[in-house]
Amino acid sequence: MEDGDDFEAEIMNAKKSLEELLVVRKPVMEFSDDEEEGKFAVDGGSSVKLEKLRTSLAIDAGLSRFAKKMPIFEPERVASSSERPLSVNLDLALYRTKILLRNHQYEEAEEILQKCINYWPEDGRPYVALGKALSKQSRMNEARAVYEKGCQATQGENSYIWQCWAVLENKMGNTRRARELFDAATVADKRHIAAWHGWAVLEMQQGNIKKARNLLGKGLKFCGGNEYVYQTLALLEVRAKRYEQAQYLFRQATKCNPKSCASWLAWAQLEAQQENNPAARRLFEKAVQASPKNRFAWHVWGVFEANLGNVDLARKLLKVGHAVNPRDPVLLQSLALLEYRYSTANLARVLFRRASELDPRHQPVWIAWGWMEWKEGNLGKARELYQKALSIGSNSESAARCLQAWGVLEQRVGNLSAARRLFRSSLNINSQSYVTWMTWASLEEDQGNAIRAEEIRNLYFQQRTEVVDDASWIMGFLDVIDPAIDSIKRLLNFEKADEYSGNNQDDRSIRGFSTDDMESASGFNLDRFIRDKLLLDPSKLGGQF
Repeated sequence: MEDGDDFEAEIMNAKKSLEELLVVRKPVMEFSDDEEEGKFAVDGGSSVKLEKLRTSLAIDAGLSRFAKKMPIFEPERVASSSERPLSVNLDLALYRTKILLRNHQYEEAEEILQKCINYWPEDGRPYVALGKALSKQSRMNEARAVYEKGCQATQGENSYIWQCWAVLENKMGNTRRARELFDAATVADKRHIAAWHGWAVLEMQQGNIKKARNLLGKGLKFCGGNEYVYQTLALLEVRAKRYEQAQYLFRQATKCNPKSCASWLAWAQLEAQQENNPAARRLFEKAVQASPKNRFAWHVWGVFEANLGNVDLARKLLKVGHAVNPRDPVLLQSLALLEYRYSTANLARVLFRRASELDPRHQPVWIAWGWMEWKEGNLGKARELYQKALSIGSNSESAARCLQAWGVLEQRVGNLSAARRLFRSSLNINSQSYVTWMTWASLEEDQGNAIRAEEIRNLYFQQRTEVVDDASWIMGFLDVIDPAIDSIKRLLNFEKADEYSGNNQDDRSIRGFSTDDMESASGFNLDRFIRDKLLLDPSKLGGQF
């Protein structure tokens, strides 16, 4: 009996040890095989109990090892992992919203983006997409709130949100605030080229050319060669009438990215401005080859050919652009104006109506349609269309042009007081419009108010923004462009003028395409390109109208 009591006491001690083991996650006592055999070598009935104890000890030891690997308390992680969808769903949702926004299905896209923000608040992409969608609908304050929320959720580390917010503030006319936000974007990521470029464009708009060049130089320094930076520098050279430097920079842009349609287009427009029409046409061909479905390429090329009087080619180019971009109103707008000039007003009305249905908030369509109705003598219809354009937005550049066009209408029919009010309203939006100032001055002069007309002209020259440009920026610019430094110095007139003569074959190659090369036959077959690349039948383009 005493042996039995001793065995029961051993059992109780072992259970107590197990309870302590589960609390502190470590064993209190260990038994060797020899000790266990010595202590539990009793009668046959006790052997069964010994086997059960060994099984229990093995299970509890396994549980102890498992417990050591588990975190003490993580309810948030467990809850979120069970409720949040896989991250691949975010990519799919963003792609779906991109398609919806392209088709102007804003409500459904916004609903999806809000869900994305709720599930993935730390990801900046839904904020950017939602802010842009709201901005397209002129819901600027809501877009601003989205960007602000995004910056808070990402702890200010997402440069894309800062940059989009800066662009929004710039559109709303808050230049100072836009500068601060561009600065925040570059602090968040100094390699974010869009922030440097957007900030430079803002300074260009404000006439701070030297500051713009400095920012573009920083963009090249931190981000390396970029087609957008080179393209903007080239446009600055065009503005300063340094055309050969501009051609070189355009060439650098197309070298950085041969598929950059925007660079080819900007270069083509430079050549068109210089009346190098064969060269411009060759560059337009390069643009559409770089991006066959780019609406800007087909549109700008079509307008270029229309200005040269190549009506059939211009019509074909605009129709191709519309065929590959059926939701774009601008192509139909230009085609309507072309048909009005060379065909009939009724066909133009059909095209204007279709363009306005594609995007009812596109102001230029309503303005162009109103201008056509005014020319046709339908003054009431023209006023109605102008009013429609202004109801979309009254503070944009398009609104300023609309007010100026409406002012001319009222001036021609003798409503001079209304014309003056419209001109004044237009200048309140865009005080730099030379055309509006001079049109108002002409009105006063026609009424015999020569003194008032002179006052208006003087006001324009007093308030206009002076753009001062010089070559001092080149010193800093050369620090961020490493290759071919001697050639660039010659190009930018750093050395003697005779070294920059046309006799130097190396200089000739640096400038880009020579005029002779550009005017040679390119061998580009437009109809074959339309069939092979766009899978369209050129002979059936007219059937869509």
